[in-house]
Amino acid sequence: MVKKITFACVLPNGIHARPASNIEKICKQFVSAIEWHNLRTNVTADAKSVLSLISSNTLLNDNCHLLIDGIDEEQAYQRLSTFIENEFPFCDEALTSTTDDEITPLPRSLSNLNPHIIRAKAVCGGVATGVLKQVANIDLNKIGDFPAAESIEKEQNKVKNALTKLTKVIALQIECAAETSKDILSAHQAILEDPSFYELIELNLSSNLTAGAAIINTAKFFSDQLINSGSEYLKERVLDIRDVCFQLLQQIYGENQFSAHQKLTAPTICIAEELTPSQFLELDKKYLKGLLLVQGGTTSHTVILARSFNIPTLVGVDIEILKNHMDKQVQIDGDLGFIAYNLSPQVMRYYQLESNLNAKLAEKQKVFIDVAGTTADGTKVEIAANIAHSIEAQAAFNSGAESIGLFRTEMLYMDRHNEPSEDELYNTFCQAIEVAKQRTIIIRTFDIGGDKPVNYLNIPSENNPFLGYRAVRIYQEYLTLFRTQLRAILKASAHGKLKIMIPMISSMEEILWIKEELANIKQSLRNQKIPFDEKIPLGIMLEVPSVMFIIDQCCEEIDFFSIGSNDLTQYLLAVDRDNAKVTKHYNSLNPAFLRGLDHIVKTVHHYGKWVGICGELASKGSVLPLLVGLGLDELSMNSPNILATKARLAKLNRSDCRLLLNKAMDCRTSLEVEHLLAQFRMEQAEIPLITTQTITIAPDWLSKEEVIKGMTDNLLVAGRCRYPQKLAEDIWLREDVFSTALGFGFAIPHTKSEHIEQSTISVTKLATPIIWGEEEVNFVIMLTLNKHTAGDQHMRIFSKLARRIMHEQFRTLLTTSTSAQEIENILIKELEI
Repeated sequence: MVKKITFACVLPNGIHARPASNIEKICKQFVSAIEWHNLRTNVTADAKSVLSLISSNTLLNDNCHLLIDGIDEEQAYQRLSTFIENEFPFCDEALTSTTDDEITPLPRSLSNLNPHIIRAKAVCGGVATGVLKQVANIDLNKIGDFPAAESIEKEQNKVKNALTKLTKVIALQIECAAETSKDILSAHQAILEDPSFYELIELNLSSNLTAGAAIINTAKFFSDQLINSGSEYLKERVLDIRDVCFQLLQQIYGENQFSAHQKLTAPTICIAEELTPSQFLELDKKYLKGLLLVQGGTTSHTVILARSFNIPTLVGVDIEILKNHMDKQVQIDGDLGFIAYNLSPQVMRYYQLESNLNAKLAEKQKVFIDVAGTTADGTKVEIAANIAHSIEAQAAFNSGAESIGLFRTEMLYMDRHNEPSEDELYNTFCQAIEVAKQRTIIIRTFDIGGDKPVNYLNIPSENNPFLGYRAVRIYQEYLTLFRTQLRAILKASAHGKLKIMIPMISSMEEILWIKEELANIKQSLRNQKIPFDEKIPLGIMLEVPSVMFIIDQCCEEIDFFSIGSNDLTQYLLAVDRDNAKVTKHYNSLNPAFLRGLDHIVKTVHHYGKWVGICGELASKGSVLPLLVGLGLDELSMNSPNILATKARLAKLNRSDCRLLLNKAMDCRTSLEVEHLLAQFRMEQAEIPLITTQTITIAPDWLSKEEVIKGMTDNLLVAGRCRYPQKLAEDIWLREDVFSTALGFGFAIPHTKSEHIEQSTISVTKLATPIIWGEEEVNFVIMLTLNKHTAGDQHMRIFSKLARRIMHEQFRTLLTTSTSAQEIENILIKELEI
């Protein structure tokens, strides 16, 4: 006898992705057939299919029935009755639309050139130049003129054969694909295998439609449902539906009749209203330099693929403005978020200078790629990378990482319908292991909840997510999820060097519970004769202050610690770092925080254990001396910062850094610590105010913009400045007040700035005069002094220079000099520095 549950939909947004996923998950636990009947629309949906549930178009206050029929219908009835009564009302909350209005300002050296640009949302960074080519989007609405329908059976066979062939094609592609491509292809495979998908095609065929028309109708139906689903994630799956259906048409009618292939023969920036994953995979990556999409979001499969190939990508592009610029050279800037067209020679030169800068940095830093992180006096500090997916591991090791210090696994659970399986997780970890080649990977178990929501887990929103229901705190409720991940990690540990790290630990109870769960899973694997690393290290994230006071006890139970500096700072100082009104209090240079770090490292080392740091602080070059002084065993950071950190580390002396830390902990304010660090940088290795590294003879610079950019870029290459664009802006702010051209062909741009780490006098002797304000200039002396240590040095040097330039003999000495060394000697002597 069919069981029936009668209820009204109480969800403000009706049945969209999030609640549909919850319903599907529960219903799939039972053998019985379970149908969702919307009485308003009179649509009956399969409650075990997200696509089918969404297609019921159930809205707020719609009356519905759940119909249950099968051998376990009583158990299903009891569970679903409880769900509808107690859980269903909390499956969703009112959706809020969010927009990112923050626009990165253009560097002045570029904005002064008045480039023609179109702003768009950057979803993959990097810059590239190429010819703009449009890729036609797949529009199923414009496809028709299929051969006349044969019998229903023959049309059914066409579809079945196409499904079988396409499934085999995708399976073969999955075998040889990189992990990210594999994930997307697997999603397409799931669409082909969704019973609701084929059932709707069959329903269309029963109306004597052709196979092609039935497929197009099916695509339109599910696309409409997804677009109206209320889920941004599901809206972005529309392209996958169209992609799969288009490939089915190709299987039935041949690729000659249905072709969406774009052949690239030169460096190209491709633009499309929308681009399917299969279209992207067909593009020749040798020539694909950038991607512009009218539609698409950060979770679209095409964007995910672009990221995996490091293709600079923008979404939300206005294609109408660019239609007249097809087949012409354009510039994509995925760092600043725009596409530049009608490229002037000056704009092209700007990006050539950028290219030259990147080449210089790469050349200077490549010596550190295969070198272990070591101080000048031989202290080893492991420099590791943070990653969020196995696809990032190769890039991390190519960037000089000695290990993976943080594999954030929560990203494997986000932006999908359901949790990853044990096999999927195992394969993902194994892919990273293969790339690591016996280098260590620390896998952090999922830090889900709070500020990292996962729709299908139905964790309610909170007022203060950072202090709420997240990470280890949700593991007992989602025990199957946690155990599955632990099993996958342990199984993968048989193939490489893995460590397990647990986030958000705050008490010994949590550690003991974790160890018990881990022991049980190990025993289960032993019983199944599944190999794993019996001695796999277990560690915790140290981010909750309470752990600082039980470190001695923790060291008896665990093998290592990794300090999460971002969270530990905000928890220790009681500062919500996302609250603009209190962010001024969020400062990791607070002496109290430094004392806390010192206590952690000393205690951990006393017990013979290992401690690293994986927060934002790890990659801050200005703070590196303090981290070395602490005696941390490892610093883990984003890949682009690794080589610069190794280079800086090689110049530091461990004992000097320890003395510096002692002084910093005795400071009373964060500002005092900043001054102390600035002074240390100035004194380090007796770095002089002037060096041949920042003296340029006859550069190919043709404007004031190029001179300021070139001179501040040189400071980056010389290791004296980390943010040349910010330093350049400080120079320009001074120029806005008055021109620093002093006559006689000389200019002295100057600033006191926090963005210059080593106060420096830079010099450029130009081959050709340029206009500086209203004067011609061919000799530029730039003063960039650190604001924490400069005192009145800034004006003293400026005044002395201005006076000396009034003397013809001094000017002649400089303008007739032929080498950087000669200029350095003149300035040292004349300025007595």
